[in-house]
Amino acid sequence: MEPFLLGSGTSETSEFSLELMIDGVRFEYVLALDGEAVHYEALFHYPERKRRRVFEREGLNLTLQRGLGGLSGTRELLTGRTLVLSVARRFDEPLITGFARELVQIEGHGRDVLSSLRAVIERSFVVGESVDLWRTNRVDTAGGSELVDRARALAMLRLADLGIQDVRVIDEEVKLFGKLASNVPTLQLLHRTAEGSVAFDLEKESQGTQTWLSLIGPVLTALRQGTLMVFDELEASLHPTLSAELLRIFADPTLNPRGAQLVFTSHDTSLLNHLNRDEVWLTEKRPDGSTRLGALSDFAGERVRKSQNLESAYLHGRFGALPQLDQTELLRALGLIG
Repeated sequence: MEPFLLGSGTSETSEFSLELMIDGVRFEYVLALDGEAVHYEALFHYPERKRRRVFEREGLNLTLQRGLGGLSGTRELLTGRTLVLSVARRFDEPLITGFARELVQIEGHGRDVLSSLRAVIERSFVVGESVDLWRTNRVDTAGGSELVDRARALAMLRLADLGIQDVRVIDEEVKLFGKLASNVPTLQLLHRTAEGSVAFDLEKESQGTQTWLSLIGPVLTALRQGTLMVFDELEASLHPTLSAELLRIFADPTLNPRGAQLVFTSHDTSLLNHLNRDEVWLTEKRPDGSTRLGALSDFAGERVRKSQNLESAYLHGRFGALPQLDQTELLRALGLIG
């Protein structure tokens, strides 16, 4: 747990809540803990839209849903610093294992995407899934290997109007840590010129090209599986039109028939005009240094008209959540004012 370091946050309990839809059934997981122990943990589901408890724990007191006697051994293994969810997975109860499996998949996407874009490129393209995508047109999924439409990947790459014709994988013999490592894959992008194709090594491409390239494999996987995609600062190194195009892809039911979701943070206000009112959440720094996160309607204070230009309204302070810029101290330090 990483507590809020300002104020009394280091001594307070942190609470997390996650809701998922699994096979059409809503699940809700709640966790409260501090640096010493788990204080509260619960998993609920809503079959037939009625809330039912799978398990609920307060301290070391654990209550299970009726009919889940196979999980009774969880009590013996539970400690103040372990999660019921982790322990109960060992007993192969479908309600628990199904939820945990979905949770691990989301955590895996977040770990890949929310790390630095450079790490994503190195992991996903130098030694990862996308090398296999461009080489063999196949990726591994929970159900085994599925064919990937390489044409779709190439179409997404060409969508950026980068003058790229194709991508090829080159296996090279290189030395790693002083030892020879054969068949280390690298990527080359074939650019169209008046004289023909010219191959560029990946590291010679611009950061914007590398970023867009790094998105293709994970995006196609999310669209194919109908999973969640999480990005921090979506517009980083991307042209605004490409960021907007990515939003359009996820919003188009033809391109996204399984309902994959894109959740992202951004400082690019132009993206507001590509979102519905109920898709926008804003952040605002409080006087104590903490951050308030809320839906657009919470900041607007009233119903936001469907026809309203969200970017213009935001930049004019209609919703608040704007940085407060004061140049007085800077001007004084520069000696421009007394």
